[in-house]
Amino acid sequence: MKVKTLKIVLDSYGSFLGMERGCFVVRDKEGKTRRYPLFESEIGEVQIRSGNLISSGALTSLAFWQIDTLLLTGRGRPIALVRSLEDDSHVSTRLAQYGSLENGKFSVIAKQFVLSKIEGQNQVLSKYGLKRLDYSLIERVKSLEENDARALRIKLTNIESVCSRNYFDQVFGMFYDYLRPEGRKGYKAFDKLNNLLNLGYELLSWRVHIALLRARLEPFLGYLHSPAWGKPSLVCDFVELYRYLIDNFVIRYSGSLKAKDFVLKSEDFSSSRKGKREYLNNSKTRAFMKSLNEYFLAEVKVPRYRMGKKQELETLINEEAMLFAKYLRNEREAWNPRIVNLS
Repeated sequence: MKVKTLKIVLDSYGSFLGMERGCFVVRDKEGKTRRYPLFESEIGEVQIRSGNLISSGALTSLAFWQIDTLLLTGRGRPIALVRSLEDDSHVSTRLAQYGSLENGKFSVIAKQFVLSKIEGQNQVLSKYGLKRLDYSLIERVKSLEENDARALRIKLTNIESVCSRNYFDQVFGMFYDYLRPEGRKGYKAFDKLNNLLNLGYELLSWRVHIALLRARLEPFLGYLHSPAWGKPSLVCDFVELYRYLIDNFVIRYSGSLKAKDFVLKSEDFSSSRKGKREYLNNSKTRAFMKSLNEYFLAEVKVPRYRMGKKQELETLINEEAMLFAKYLRNEREAWNPRIVNLS
């Protein structure tokens, strides 16, 4: 019988993770103890949020047994993944990723990110009875032939922008007036809904970044998004595959929100310019993040790579990164990202 995979999470305040007689031991601030025998269960991951403690012995054991240890801020943002030094021995994946920029796979991969994003957006449009994106745009992506990476990115981005404007024009029309923005706005958005979407995309990007690291990929070397200092462009690429799921989540979640749940904050946009932005208040933000994190752990009807008809959304993201790495290493003939059916 297969051992059960466990995840140890210290997400409250004042808990302690230590090691005693072959067991990981978690004690909360009330003194309650949970024990995780190392060899009775397969421990897949440990998450430690700021405000909790871990012993050096436990940390050493986690690294020795190659158990990913994720360190998070108090808000839940991952800032470090503690791994064994042996993880860096998987150099073949990174070499294959660099090589894909020259061996003809670049164009195939960049176009696949756009095609999968359009397919996901059409899932949302179909679910809510809206008009699907023009099929001719999909054909334009497929027919693109461009060897120059920069030129291909520009052409793909132009098509993706047309699709996204059409998509959000329809999707935003479903929201109440007090939430509906004039259009999609990413960085430093002013309005409630765009900031809510941006928060959801941020949480998604954290999950994607961790999945890419686990697959031994280089998160800062992308295809659709150009490499730039400080920009994890492959993370940005993979986020495009799952944005529609965040959109669908926000559509459903917003039905329980009211105008009073948002607050107005003044912020500096530059050294000489200030602006006001609308966010969920602190308690509602925590509730939103909690619900979205639970959504990542919900099962979706996408078969697992090796067995099973369903899997958690978080597992799907991890598997997709692994399958992408296999494609780069020529262990798979093609890479076609699996899309969750929303109907």
